[in-house]
Amino acid sequence: MRTSRDRILTTHVGSLIRPAALQEIMRAKQAHKTYDHAAYEACLRDSVAEVVRRQVQVGVDAVSDGEYGKSISWNQYVVERMSGFELRPNPPGPGGRAGDLGLDRSRFPEFYAELDARDPPANPETVVCIGPVTYTGQKELARDIENFKAALAAADAEEGFLPVVAPASVLPERKDEYYTNENDWMHAITAAMRTEYKTIVDAGLILQIDDARAATTYDRMVPPGTIQDYRRWLAKFIESLNHALAGIPEDRVRYHVCWGSWPGPHSSDVPLKEIVDLILKVRAGAYVIESANPRHEHEWQVWKSAKLPEGKVLIPGVISHVTNVVEHPELVAERIMRFANVLGRENIIAGTDCGFAQGTFYRRVHPTVMWAKLESLVAGARLASEQLWH
Repeated sequence: MRTSRDRILTTHVGSLIRPAALQEIMRAKQAHKTYDHAAYEACLRDSVAEVVRRQVQVGVDAVSDGEYGKSISWNQYVVERMSGFELRPNPPGPGGRAGDLGLDRSRFPEFYAELDARDPPANPETVVCIGPVTYTGQKELARDIENFKAALAAADAEEGFLPVVAPASVLPERKDEYYTNENDWMHAITAAMRTEYKTIVDAGLILQIDDARAATTYDRMVPPGTIQDYRRWLAKFIESLNHALAGIPEDRVRYHVCWGSWPGPHSSDVPLKEIVDLILKVRAGAYVIESANPRHEHEWQVWKSAKLPEGKVLIPGVISHVTNVVEHPELVAERIMRFANVLGRENIIAGTDCGFAQGTFYRRVHPTVMWAKLESLVAGARLASEQLWH
């Protein structure tokens, strides 16, 4: 993994807005209708090549495939790559969600009613476990790796990362009708995901573990549970993730945590200071943490007391993914400087808060704004570098 030795490097969280041509084919695929498989594969390959080329053109240092190979969403794609799952329509209700809505939705029901009417949920179906879970997605994963590596070579990109989901973000909101307890289910998911993790690293790519549920589960758990209950839950899944990462070089792994990508109040988010010690236990070389939104931007100060392990890198979000306002490069530089002055310039890579799209049809900003934001990220990193190295 490249680190900032003579300037601040840039990256993002991974998921980028899908092009219209790919979306057109995916509508039929997701609706389980007939479609031209050869046309889909060609479109996917061309789309990955173009999005990698565009990232390199903008000046992003560590690029992704846009997560274009994921057929459903950032975490629900695993349903198609594992045995033992089936999809069922969500029940009627706010946003089509089952079970406890969480504190934020309970406090602002009128707001969320409007949000759900405007933006239907990215996952319109519930995942149900009906049998033993094993990894079966080797063919799809090999395709994604092949497409991405070809695109990296064609664009002369220096580093590429593939984002995949963490065990803790596979299980929440999934219904289990097979395993007798959560621990058995967790161990099965962990063993299956290790196949994906190891294959990506063995292919020479950087592995990014996406774990939004690590933080957002707090909103649904506390209360009635306590912060101690939540921390025990999170610690259990981090231990499980570390088992999945055993033997994989830490400098080939990035771990991403955010407080959910939706544009809501987030009034009941767990503070970073309450979980930073657990996050830093993950066997990763870099920690990608949401840091630019109004609810969490102040938390750069957590790093005054939280000790980043030696040899590890922080990738704070200095660009928001939920607003169409393009951050000024000087603001981006200011955000970078806060972290660099506390942790050291070599220990910082500038990133984004979360993905710009959570699925094929679900985006947070307009595509033209997305690219403008990445341009501002690069420009801001350049300004910060001038102050830090000159």
